[in-house]
Amino acid sequence: MSRTNKKLTPSEPMRDFSRSLPMALLRARESVMNRFRPVLREHGVTEQQWRVLRALYGEAVLEAGELAERCCLLTSSLTRIVKHLDSEGYLTRKPDTRDLRRVQVSITAKGRRLIDQVAPHSEQQYQMISDLFGDKNLDQLHGKLEALVTALET
Repeated sequence: MSRTNKKLTPSEPMRDFSRSLPMALLRARESVMNRFRPVLREHGVTEQQWRVLRALYGEAVLEAGELAERCCLLTSSLTRIVKHLDSEGYLTRKPDTRDLRRVQVSITAKGRRLIDQVAPHSEQQYQMISDLFGDKNLDQLHGKLEALVTALET
């Protein structure tokens, strides 16, 4: 039986909880996000709303499904977030002219101003993380995480 198809038997213990990859990734995420949450709260946006705005910042327009994928959000969650951000004037949404079932989303000038206000604080946190963890370690971590995603998606 191949390694990926190996079945656990009661005599084979599970790996120690401290070696759980999902938990290690969650702990790392929480440590990182604890650096960014205060500034997001100060500007009245949630982590998920920020991800949506950041993803749109470098794009003219994105289809809602692509936006959900880039932001690692369920489509139903994205729908609620987009509706809120639209009502706040941070983005606009309109039906795709080629397929009315799809929605095109774009950031507004107000949304860009919010990003521009938060960006210096965000970059300051990145610099602090880099100072504590090291530029080389941070680059390697990004590379390893990208490699893990690639390996698991193939």
